[in-house]
Amino acid sequence: MLQKGGMHAAAVCMFLFGTSVQASAVPLFSPGLPKVAPAEIVPVVAFGKNSRRGVEEFAAEQKLNAAELRTRFAGSGLVECGEAHGAGQLTLANDTITTAAHVFFDERGAPRAKTCFFSLENHGKETRVPIDLGSIVAGSTDPYAIAAVHDWAVARLTQPVEGVTPFSLADPKGPNTPVEFVARGHIDWGDGRKLSMEKCLMHDQLSVGAEGTREFSFDCETGDGASGGALVMTPDKPAIGAILVGWRSNKPFRTAPFSKFHYNFAVTIEGAFKKAVVATASKVVVAK
Repeated sequence: MLQKGGMHAAAVCMFLFGTSVQASAVPLFSPGLPKVAPAEIVPVVAFGKNSRRGVEEFAAEQKLNAAELRTRFAGSGLVECGEAHGAGQLTLANDTITTAAHVFFDERGAPRAKTCFFSLENHGKETRVPIDLGSIVAGSTDPYAIAAVHDWAVARLTQPVEGVTPFSLADPKGPNTPVEFVARGHIDWGDGRKLSMEKCLMHDQLSVGAEGTREFSFDCETGDGASGGALVMTPDKPAIGAILVGWRSNKPFRTAPFSKFHYNFAVTIEGAFKKAVVATASKVVVAK
């Protein structure tokens, strides 16, 4: 069974199961699976002790300065489309964001909303900027219908966010690469708005996309609503090498050890994805 992405819709998180599925606003369950009431669903993918931390807790454990961490990762925010949201981050420029394609497009391949916003905490205040939906470049505009390795998107904001350092790009490496998962959006974490941080490993390479992206499993905990969040590959600066896309599990409603049957997965910022980020940040119009 596969859960493609931590997209959260409205106040209730529903699950679909099949060859390519994702959180949905529609309370539909596959016939062969037990019908679990929404209140009973555990929308967090954990591999044992939940190791997600807020900025202060992470700083204390790692002997870092919390204020510096807040500044370093201030570019992490939410992509809000109608009643749904995912995670995203300013990348390379103060008006360019990276996220997962399914944050913008639903199960039918339709836009989730006519207007979407990028929201982040800027020097203690919430900043909310409209997204230019005409600027979206995605691995697919129908991400539920194809392999997860194509589930990436880049978009431009209608105006830059001043005073925030965007994430730079890191070169993704191979299996067993140490990473930090830095994201907002987890629906069980600070009302879906609090920044979560955790150290973990990027594990096995699962697939390669025709556009040059790769899919890897990784073992940080995630919650629905955090799709598109950053896998940071340098400990001392916000350099992103991949984004969370989703999880797969044969025990989707319980905590289980990380394994080839229970894991989160991410898509690397390489190939066409990287070219789209660079072009968008450089204000180059990308052919669609």
